[in-house]
Amino acid sequence: MSILRAIKINHFELKEKRGWDKTYWFVDLHETILKANYEFGNIPTEFYPNAKETLQYLTRLKDVCLIMYTCSHPHEINEYVSLFKENDIVFDYINENPEVVTDMNGYGCYDKKPYINILMDDKAGFDPNEDWSQVLELMKTNYGEIN
Repeated sequence: MSILRAIKINHFELKEKRGWDKTYWFVDLHETILKANYEFGNIPTEFYPNAKETLQYLTRLKDVCLIMYTCSHPHEINEYVSLFKENDIVFDYINENPEVVTDMNGYGCYDKKPYINILMDDKAGFDPNEDWSQVLELMKTNYGEIN
């Protein structure tokens, strides 16, 4: 499933059909948001084209919960949080979704696998060189310009 199809179905269609107030977007860092430099002790800071603008846009949407999805070390995560904050990007959580918990009488067990609506990860087929601009265009088409 392409990222645009996933957003159209899981964010727009299912959110409306099921009456959700928001959807949960897990976003990987390396080779998805930032161009990896593979240097220990020196986090990469170069954004892919349109990644920063798209994440700034998504940060402002009340019906999108952004979750940083990374294997980075804790001290690196703190540096990433600062980098993103300096660029007006806010992640609600890191590597977890505490808002959707396991209901023993419900569908799904989220004790070890967090609930995700949208996954943006190079290992899941996300192409950072092309997909960021398409995601931004799709979101602006549906929401318009926001402040």
